Amino acid sequence: MKRCFFDLSFSELSELLKEYGEPDFRAKQIWQLVYKNLNLSPETFPAVPKELRQKLKEDFEFAPISAIKKVVSQDKRTEKYLFQLADGKKIEAVLMYYRERITICISTQVGCAMNCAFCATGQMGFTRNLSAGEIIGQVLFFAAELKLTEKKLSNIVVMGMGEPFHNFENVMKAIDTINHAEGFQFGERRITVSTVGIVPMIEKFTKAKRQINLAISLHAPSNKIRDQILPINKKYPLEKLLETCQIYVDKTHRRLTFEYALISGLNDSVEDAMRLSKLLRGMLCHVNLIPLNETKKFERKGSTMERANDFKLILDKAGIPCSIRLKRGVDIGAGCGQLVTQT
Repeated sequence: MKRCFFDLSFSELSELLKEYGEPDFRAKQIWQLVYKNLNLSPETFPAVPKELRQKLKEDFEFAPISAIKKVVSQDKRTEKYLFQLADGKKIEAVLMYYRERITICISTQVGCAMNCAFCATGQMGFTRNLSAGEIIGQVLFFAAELKLTEKKLSNIVVMGMGEPFHNFENVMKAIDTINHAEGFQFGERRITVSTVGIVPMIEKFTKAKRQINLAISLHAPSNKIRDQILPINKKYPLEKLLETCQIYVDKTHRRLTFEYALISGLNDSVEDAMRLSKLLRGMLCHVNLIPLNETKKFERKGSTMERANDFKLILDKAGIPCSIRLKRGVDIGAGCGQLVTQT
């Protein structure tokens, strides 16, 4: 099987081309052809010797993912893609159009090991991590699609299938590549990575002092409730998680986002809102309230919009910045927690 070209960092590409006997400038030339020009066909690389073009084509895969199905929401603002990987495994990713931005939600794993009760991906179980190249491949696919209509990508959320911090090294390598100054140049501040709360990886992320936005899947104001829906809470309970989050804010001076899926009768009461307010008071953060997107294997329903507004009002009064997330793509199974590879 060919190696994935996107798995190479710039320095790794430079070393490889030296081994090929190529001059020093060749790495930057090829890097820019791929990541600036979005030229993913080495046989068409201009000003590159024919022998090198042929060798690159023979040695590397420039299409680590292939789109096998696309579905579009009724309002035409959300597109969900089913991708096949080189080994036949499948993932999903989502393209969302907003008034002033275009956002993609990309995946980092085939399935997920976190087993969150309400998440369709978690219900699949875990198959494998994606390589850095397979993560990058999703970004370049969407960038090339948008280029056809003279549009540009505004934001990337790493919130698709999988737990990004369970695949930490490959996720960070992928971000390094799409952020690289000589290539795609996608700013870290326009990227958000979401985690269910793997404390050691949050600590590692904190030490890296990156400009990447961090979102925490909180979903409950107490261990009793969180234990029921997020198994990871039994290993890293709320007290430890929020202590780690506070350290992140103190050391990076960056605002955290807490994702909170509102589940009718479980975590959406007035008392739950008041508990959450007490937990987060004084922390530099923003709360995204998300009325639960229902999945087949989780019997509970999402909160009503009236209940969501009441919950938000309590947080507002406590001085906790919050918003109710606009639902996108729920009719095509592209909403938060709904991604699952169904053909």
